[in-house]
Amino acid sequence: METERPAWRSRAWITAVTVLVFLALVLTTTGFANPVSAWATFAAAAGFTVAVISWTLIRTSEQRRHYEDELAAWAAERATQGERLRIARELHDLASHGLGLITVRAGAARTVPGPEGEAERVTALADIEHISRQATTELRRMLAVLRSPGPAPLRPGDTLADLPAIVTAANAAGVTTALAVDESGDMSPGVQLTVCAVVREALNNTLRHAGPTHARVEVHRDRETVVVTVRDEGPRPGWQPRPGAGHGLHGLRERLNALAGALDAEATGSGWLLVARIPESATSPRQPHPLASPAGEAKANGAEA
Repeated sequence: METERPAWRSRAWITAVTVLVFLALVLTTTGFANPVSAWATFAAAAGFTVAVISWTLIRTSEQRRHYEDELAAWAAERATQGERLRIARELHDLASHGLGLITVRAGAARTVPGPEGEAERVTALADIEHISRQATTELRRMLAVLRSPGPAPLRPGDTLADLPAIVTAANAAGVTTALAVDESGDMSPGVQLTVCAVVREALNNTLRHAGPTHARVEVHRDRETVVVTVRDEGPRPGWQPRPGAGHGLHGLRERLNALAGALDAEATGSGWLLVARIPESATSPRQPHPLASPAGEAKANGAEA
């Protein structure tokens, strides 16, 4: 459960000032019989003042250290919660992607008639077994991380170099996908991670709702905004959609809203169009990506065959 950020609260100086003001009032209203008693009283008051200030400094220092310890613990807890939330989202994406592939492969193989259908079913069963083993391994790994008491370990995030693998996985499931990444300069790691999340979720939706169809993924820059467009041609005749839980697009909108971006998804013709706009911060650390060139695009499309 998220806790409130610790606040700095110290009344040591207020207490010290109150005591010293009271001492000053007592000294100004007290009469002295002779100069010796006056000097003795003022010397005692000076010593008392030094003692009060020393106590205040020590007390404030202790409270400051305690506050900094609480603040560090709070920041560590926030970081752990954020990392576990990221893992939970990836867990959803992984389960959704794996089950979507299995569903589409099973549905496609079931509709192929004749001897060709028998061969297709054998291939589909092999693909389903492979996908299931991969998904089970990843699910076990992430569940082990979520159950561990310590901080969740970080791992490198997806980059645009991972887009061909995402597209290849969609092609293997039956969605013939074309990928085009315009030459648009360097992108920050956070933007690249978000681009991959958008493409993965969009193709997962295409798999569930349209099945074996054609799709096109485009990534380009519009000034300081990275635009991701995923368009499909809609389901083939006779295809029965396999809708998911509906959390995928909601999670993407939350991610993009956190980055001051936007996500639009709508039906267009017989298909579906998804457009994500991701602002690129000028202060974000940037890194080059291998697909932002004609050669990179050719390489990505070559991996689709």
